[in-house]
Order: sequence, then C-alpha cells, then structure tokens
Amino acid sequence: MIEISNLSVTFSENIRAIDHVCLSVPDKKTTVVVGESGSGKSVMLAAILHILPSSAKVSGSVKLDGEELLIKTEKQMEQIRGCELSYIPQGGGTSMNPLLTVGYQVAEPLIEKKHLSKKEALRSAVSWMKKLNLENEEKLAVSYPHTLSGGMRQRTLIAMGAITGAPVLLADEPTKGLDGGRIETVIELFRTLKDRTILCISHDLNVVSAIADYVCVMYAAQQVEICTAREFFEEPLHPYSKMILAAMPENGLKAVLGFAPAHTKQGQKGCHFYSRCPYRMELCCKEPPVVGMKNRRVRCWLYADSD
Repeated sequence: MIEISNLSVTFSENIRAIDHVCLSVPDKKTTVVVGESGSGKSVMLAAILHILPSSAKVSGSVKLDGEELLIKTEKQMEQIRGCELSYIPQGGGTSMNPLLTVGYQVAEPLIEKKHLSKKEALRSAVSWMKKLNLENEEKLAVSYPHTLSGGMRQRTLIAMGAITGAPVLLADEPTKGLDGGRIETVIELFRTLKDRTILCISHDLNVVSAIADYVCVMYAAQQVEICTAREFFEEPLHPYSKMILAAMPENGLKAVLGFAPAHTKQGQKGCHFYSRCPYRMELCCKEPPVVGMKNRRVRCWLYADSD
C-alpha cells in the first residue's frame, strides 16, 4: 500500500502546490482523487514517482509497503518504477516517442524491467492493445504514434503503464479525451485489475463511480474529504464535495461559483474554500481542522464538534 503523510510540494516564490496531504491507499483497492485543475492532483503523483522538476521542494513522507520513497536515489527509483510502481500519464500521446513504433513502446517496459525477449514482449504488447480495443493491433504495432488518434494514443499509454503487472498503478486521467464507448472499455479493464493497488486521478465522476473504492477530494492543494466511494456519492460532507456532485448533468449542472486558486502560499490562513462556500462563517477565517468521522475524514469547521 501507499502511505502519504504531510506531503508538501513548494515551487519558487513559496508557491505550495501540495499542502500537507495525508492519504492511505489501501492494498488491492482503487482510490480516485478528484478536484479541479490546479488542485495538486498530478503534482502528488509526480512527487510519488520522483519526476518533479529540480526546482520543487518536497517534504513529508511517501511510503510504499513501508519503504520511504522520498529518500530514494534516482537509480533506486529506476528499479522501483515499472516493477513495483507503474504509471499511466495523461496527454494523449505526448509521452510517446515519435521515432519508435507503437508496439515497441508498449513492449519496452517488459524488455527493460522483466528482461523478456523483444519477440515475447511484442506478443504481450499486442495482447494488451487488444484488451483496449485498439483494432488492427498487429498492424498498429508496427506503426508510429503520429498515425494514431488522440484517443488511441491515450489507450496505448494505458497499455504501456499496465503491461508489467506492477502491484501498484498510478493513473493520471486515463479516460481523458475518450468517447463513451472507449471510456467503458477502460472502465472494464480497470475492473479486471482488482489484484492491484490503484491510485487514479479523474475529472469524470461517472468513471469515479464505476471504479472507485475510495475517493479523495482535493481543493487548492489540500485534501478536503476522504471517504468510501459510496459515502461520497450518497452523503458528501464537505461543501466543495457537495457542489461538484451538484454540477453533474444528472444533478442539474448546478455551477460551482467562483474560481479555485491553483495553489496556496506558505503561511496562508483560513479555509481555502472560504470565498466560494455557501456555509462560511467567521470561524472559517482560521485553519479548519481535519475531523475524523468513523472511517472518513473531512477538513471543515462544520464538523468540528464531531471530532
């Protein structure tokens, strides 16, 4: 499992992209992180993977099965990435090398990490491409990324990230840019990966409801609610959680008023959601506590008496 404690990531001018995040990702369960663009979701995955730029200052703790990752050298992380911890990036193919064939890029993690022969790895690559309904997979395997549509490139990235069978899988918007039928294919694939521990980012709440065991809601660099997926969809507690659920089409597309700050500044006081919250009160000018309620946690003064 992944255990994140007081994780903070600060860039230049004291801009904090992640602010003391604490998150347990249970073994062989799927935890999905939701929140607006700029809330820190992708930065959190990058911190776990050691792929942040050198300008980033990282503090706190990230443990994988009890081993601290933040103290690992790059050489040590190279051994972990792909074997113990794999990654599905977003971007519709910007993570693909335009000079290498699609099949080789899907197969490469097996060649590098599992030491399979090129022939064996390519056979497995085609099999994974078929799982994602890429069509004409054998022909596609000898093609180059520029011949793929954005949705095909995204599904290829999923195959690249999942192919080694690493027990922990990090996925950043795996369904971004896909149409309804392709999204369902990805959902079905994720449902077959129940033997893996998955930490996933998604803006699509319908995808979240289909694959998540647990939900972590982030807002302006902080996590504001952590609960089971059922609790999130049936009884959200944080005002922001309630508002993003109300914005779903089936709930009337009620807008979340205002704009989310993409980060916080060190020393910033009070609730980050204060300016947009319909329940705000004078007390909210102080840093809200993280309140534990049975198996869930919420960062809000409304529930302080429940602690």
